[in-house]
Amino acid sequence: MDKRYEIFCLADPYFYDTPDRLSHSASSTAQGDAPASAPGDDDAPEPDPGELPVASRPVPAGWRQTRSGDWLELRPLTGEFPLQGWKIHASATLENANEIGTAVRDYCVPRRIPFKFVPHRTLLYLRNAKYAGRGTSGKFATIYPADEAQLESILRELGEILDGRPGPYILTDLRWRKGPLYVRYGGFAPRFCVDGQGRLVPAVEDAHGRLVPDRKDPAFRVPDGVELPAFLRPQLAARAAASVTDLPYRIERALHFSNGGGVYGGTDTRDGSRVVLKEARPHAGLAADGADAVARLEREKAALDRLAGLPVVPAIRDWFELDGHRFLVMEELAGQTLNSFFAKRHPLLSAEPDPEAVARYTEWALRMHRLVEQAVAAVHGRGIVFNDLHMFNIMVAPDEQSVALLDFEAAAPAADDPRQIVAHPGFIAPADRTRYDIDRYALACLRLALFVPMTTLLAVDRGKAAHLAGIAAEQFPGIPEGFLAEAVATIEGARTEDPASRTATSARAAADALAARSPAPRRPVRAAAPVALGDWPTARAAMTRAILASATPERDDRLFPGDIAQFGDGGGLGLAHGAAGVLHALAETGAGRYPEGEEWLLRHTDPPPRGTPLGLYDGLPGVACVLARFGHTKRALELTEQVLDEKWQRLGSSLHGGLAGLGLALEQLAHDTAEQQLRSASDEAAQLLAQRLDEPDDRAPGVNRAGLLHGATGAALLFLRRYEQHGDPALLDLAERALDRDLAHCVQDSAGTWQVDEGSRVMPYLGAGSVGIAMVLDDFLGHRPEHAGFARAREAILPAARMRYYAQPGLFQGRAGMLLHLSRTSTPQVTEADREAQLARLGWYGMAYQGGLAFPGDQMMRLSMDLATGTAGCLLAAGAAAGSGGASLPFLAPPSPP
Repeated sequence: MDKRYEIFCLADPYFYDTPDRLSHSASSTAQGDAPASAPGDDDAPEPDPGELPVASRPVPAGWRQTRSGDWLELRPLTGEFPLQGWKIHASATLENANEIGTAVRDYCVPRRIPFKFVPHRTLLYLRNAKYAGRGTSGKFATIYPADEAQLESILRELGEILDGRPGPYILTDLRWRKGPLYVRYGGFAPRFCVDGQGRLVPAVEDAHGRLVPDRKDPAFRVPDGVELPAFLRPQLAARAAASVTDLPYRIERALHFSNGGGVYGGTDTRDGSRVVLKEARPHAGLAADGADAVARLEREKAALDRLAGLPVVPAIRDWFELDGHRFLVMEELAGQTLNSFFAKRHPLLSAEPDPEAVARYTEWALRMHRLVEQAVAAVHGRGIVFNDLHMFNIMVAPDEQSVALLDFEAAAPAADDPRQIVAHPGFIAPADRTRYDIDRYALACLRLALFVPMTTLLAVDRGKAAHLAGIAAEQFPGIPEGFLAEAVATIEGARTEDPASRTATSARAAADALAARSPAPRRPVRAAAPVALGDWPTARAAMTRAILASATPERDDRLFPGDIAQFGDGGGLGLAHGAAGVLHALAETGAGRYPEGEEWLLRHTDPPPRGTPLGLYDGLPGVACVLARFGHTKRALELTEQVLDEKWQRLGSSLHGGLAGLGLALEQLAHDTAEQQLRSASDEAAQLLAQRLDEPDDRAPGVNRAGLLHGATGAALLFLRRYEQHGDPALLDLAERALDRDLAHCVQDSAGTWQVDEGSRVMPYLGAGSVGIAMVLDDFLGHRPEHAGFARAREAILPAARMRYYAQPGLFQGRAGMLLHLSRTSTPQVTEADREAQLARLGWYGMAYQGGLAFPGDQMMRLSMDLATGTAGCLLAAGAAAGSGGASLPFLAPPSPP
C-alpha cells in the first residue's frame, strides 16, 4: 500500500485532492452546521482559527507577497537574488509556529532578505504527519541568504533569537547548533533538468555550469563542486558523532520508514536473539490527535506492558533514548504478515480457479479469521483496544497454527474511550464506533478482505460492503451463510455498545476533521453499480455523466479529479492523469466533445505551468496531440515548439515520458500539420532510441522497468509505427530487438504465465507489466506472423489478462487494461466469453456518482476520473469491448491484418 495517498484523502471525501485545500475549508468546518443568519453590510468573514496570525499581517511597503501551494512567500520588489545557494530552513511545532514565523519575518523584512513560510496550522500538520514526505518534513520557513556572509549572519543572529526552540529534525539539512534552524544547498528559483531516468526534476547548476538534479532525499549531502563553509564544519562533526555503535544491538536491515522514524531488524549481541527496534522522532510523525511519534511509542510501550505475557503480542526487551530519538526494542516474531499470504494463496489469481483450491483457501481463511478473533479477544481481556487492526498488523506463525498482533502505537485502554488516530483506510471504523467496537468493525472488514481485498472502497461508501459480500459468496461458495451477513451488518449498522458520555474537546474535533473517515450520510455516491457494463449505450452515458459532473473548470490546478500525480506534474494537463486523457477517452468512445474542457485546456496552456514534463503521457506532447485532434492546431504547435526548445534529447527512452512517446507525438503532429521540423525531430528521436539499443541492457529488476509505458516496448511501438509509414524492414528489426529486451525481464509464475519481474513482485498489467508487451507483440506479429518465439510469448502472457481477480480497476495498473488487451488482441485463443467475463467483473468496482457510474483510482480510497487510473480509462476499455476494439490509446489502434 502506498502511504502517500492517505494525505490526499483528507481534503475531500470522494476524490484525491491536494492537502493544501484542507486549510481553505477549515473555517467553515470549524463553524459546524449552525444555521446561517442573513448577511448584512457589516458582516465580515469568520476568522480562520487555523491561520497563523503572522500570515495576516500587512504586506510591507516595497515587498511582494504570493501564495503558492503550502507556502506564503515574501520578496522585496527590487534587488538581485541568486538562483541557488545555501538556504536556511526553520522547523516549528503547531504550538510555536506563529512565534517562529514572527521572529523570521521581523528579522528578514528590515534586512530585505526573501523568505517564505507555511501560513496555516493544518498545512504544517500535514507536512509533519506520519506518512508525509520525509524530504519536506519539518520545513516551516525558508530563508534565502544573498551569500555565505549573510548566511553566517542569519544563523548566528536569528539562531540566537530562536536557539533551542522545539521542532522536528529536518532530515535533508544540517542542523545549526540545537535548532530550530537548518541549512542545505539548493535552488532558490525554479529551474528544471532531465534526471538519470529521463524525468523533468528541479535542478541546480553544477561547477561546470550544467543543470543537475537538486536532490532532496532525507540525508544531508554537499553537492559536487560546492564547499561546506568553515563555520558549518562543527555542525557536520556534531551530526556525525551520533552513532549506534555503542548499543548492544547490531542493526542489520531497515523494515519500514515513515516520517515518524524507522523500524529496524537486528540482533541482540549479548545473547544472539533476534530483535526489532522501533524509532520515534520527536515532533514528527503527527497523528490525527496531534500526538507525535514519541508520544505514540510511549503509548505502545504502555499497552505492551499491560499485555505482557500474552502469546499474541511481542515482548518488550529494551527502552532507551539516542540523540533525542526514542527507541523501543521488542522480540522479533517469527512468521509472515497475513497480507503476504494473499499473493501465494489466493485462488482467484488465475484464469480458471481450481474448485479444490478455492475450497482449501476458504477453509484456511476462515481459520485465520478465527485465530485473529481469538487474539483480539485476548487483548480485550486485558482492557486494551487494539485500534489499528488490518492484514499488515497480523503475524502468522510459521506453522500457521497461531497468530500475533503487531504495532500497538494506537492501542489504548478501553476505559479511556480512545479514538482512532492512525488506521488502515480499508479497516478504519466510522466515528460512531467506540472502544471495543472499533476492533469489531475491523474484524468485520477482515471477513470480506480475506476473500475480496477491496475494503478500501468502504472509505468512500460503507454501503459497498453488501456488494463485496455478494462477490465473495459467488466466488467462494463454501463460505458459511452467516459469515458474510454478519460482516455486512457490523459494517453498515450502528454500534453494538453504548459509548461512555463524553465532552467533545477541541483535540477530538481536530482528530475527526483530520482523520480519513467515511463521509456524511447525505452523499452523491452509492456503492452498487447502477448499470450493467454490457449495456454499452447506457453504460457509456452513465460514465460520461459522472465524469462531467466531477469537472471543476473554476479550478486552476486540475479540471477532472484523478490520481495524486496530477498535483505534481504540470497542473493536471496530461494524458495519463489530466484533462487531455479524459477528453481523449470521451472522443474515442463516441461520448462526444466537451467544449468547456477544451477551453480549460487552452486557457491553462497559455502558458503551461513551469516544470510541465516533456513526455507523451505526463506532459506537453500528449496535450498537443489531443488539442490538434480537436482542431486547436496553433496551440498544439506552440506547445511542441516549447518541447523542442528544451534539451529533449536527454529524455529517457520510455513511451510515458521519454523519447518513444515524444517521437510518436512529433510524427503524428508532423502528419497533421505538414511541419517538416517536427518530422526531423521525430527522426532524431528514433535514431537516438536505435543507438540506445546498442548499449548493454544492465537493468536490474525494478530499475528502469520493462513494459509498455516504461520499458523498451515503447521504443518497439515507435519503430513499428515508423515501419508502417516508411516500409523499411530495418525498423522491424529494431522493434524485434526492443521487444526481446523486455521479454528478457519476464518470468513464469507458478501457473506458467509470463509476467514482468520487478524484483519484489511480478507484474501482469498494461502499463508496467507483461500485458502491455503483448499489445505490441500483437502489432509486430501482424507484420511478421512467422516469428514463432513472439507468438509463444504472446500466448504465455494471455492468462495474465484472464485472471479472476485484480486489485484495482484502472487502465494501466488494473482490470480495465486487461479488458482493453482482450478487446484488441489477435491472439486466436481469446473468445467473446473472455471479454464478457472481464467486462462484467470490471463492474465489481463501480460506484454511482451524481447519477452516473464512477470507478476508484489507485489504492481505491477515492474515486478517480483520469485515463490512467480511473473512470476515463474504464470508459475506454469498455468502449473497446463494445466496439470490437474501436476505442484505443494513442498509437495503439487495433492492429491491421498482415
